[in-house]
Amino acid sequence: MGGFQAEKALIRQLYDDLDSAEAGAITDVLCDKLADDYLWRGFHPFNELTNAREVAEQFWQPLRNALTHMQRRQDIFIAGRNKNDGFASTWVASMGHLMGLFDAPWLGIPPTRKMAFLRYCEFNKVEGGKITETAMFFDIPHLMMQAGVNPFPPQTAAHCVQPGPQTHNGLLYDAHDPAEGEKTRAAIDYMIDDIAKWSGGQAEPLVDELRRSWCEDMIWWGPAGIGATYTIERYAEQHSGPFRKAFRERTFNGHICTIAEGHFGGFFGWPNLTLTNHGGFMGMPATGKPGDMRVIDMYRRQGDKLAENWIFIDLLHFWNMQGVDILDRTAQVPRT
Repeated sequence: MGGFQAEKALIRQLYDDLDSAEAGAITDVLCDKLADDYLWRGFHPFNELTNAREVAEQFWQPLRNALTHMQRRQDIFIAGRNKNDGFASTWVASMGHLMGLFDAPWLGIPPTRKMAFLRYCEFNKVEGGKITETAMFFDIPHLMMQAGVNPFPPQTAAHCVQPGPQTHNGLLYDAHDPAEGEKTRAAIDYMIDDIAKWSGGQAEPLVDELRRSWCEDMIWWGPAGIGATYTIERYAEQHSGPFRKAFRERTFNGHICTIAEGHFGGFFGWPNLTLTNHGGFMGMPATGKPGDMRVIDMYRRQGDKLAENWIFIDLLHFWNMQGVDILDRTAQVPRT
């Protein structure tokens, strides 16, 4: 059976300590678990940070001050060897929501004094009993929309606080059969390789391509500004089709980490894709400018196909490269 129990235990202890610590003690909690040559990657405006104090003071303390009585509500927790470095390193991934009472402004987003959920997905690289790298991706526009601030035109799919797996079995705290993880990784690889064959000119209907990789009742849990969509036909209509129309020039930059365990798997890049916006996207006009997409994708496999996909895209960074500062516009957008 697969292991990674020591690495999982380290991350679970970090979460227990971090989530229970007073704001002023967060730096000490992180220092206890992070390596000296640590690298933290987070969405715009945080980007790359390189030590525990920076991460505590710039990200965790302001967030905890804004979302009081914070709870971590995990939906997926897995570990595995990283395909992208020849299976040399071990990473642990956690996905869910950070829930709290939105009591103070954060990044200029006005507080509501009501419950709010920050979607997150985090990958942690563990080496020698310490965390050496973290990718912490979070859906800032989703929090904006909960606060009544809509930073984008109406999205093509649905805005919702997203649930975890339909099967409710995504928390893999114990060891699991490595063969199941290999099947999951193979399903993810097949889907990505199939997309890579797309040239923009073939006559094959998009839904026929998707059916090779996806269950008919697949769910694509996309980021706020795009939204979530259900079934192959609606996914093609509400995201995949518009995305391909907007971005006919796409450069795949590769992934930093790809892991799978059991029926779950995922990857992240920094950036994964560089795209040129020729067709307009998310209700915003075409710019003709290239932009980077930093993405985490998490998947649930059912049989030999993919059934659910949770996606985190640094849309603030992408649109900033297009000349639109979404955070700067926040103060100018009336609350609904």
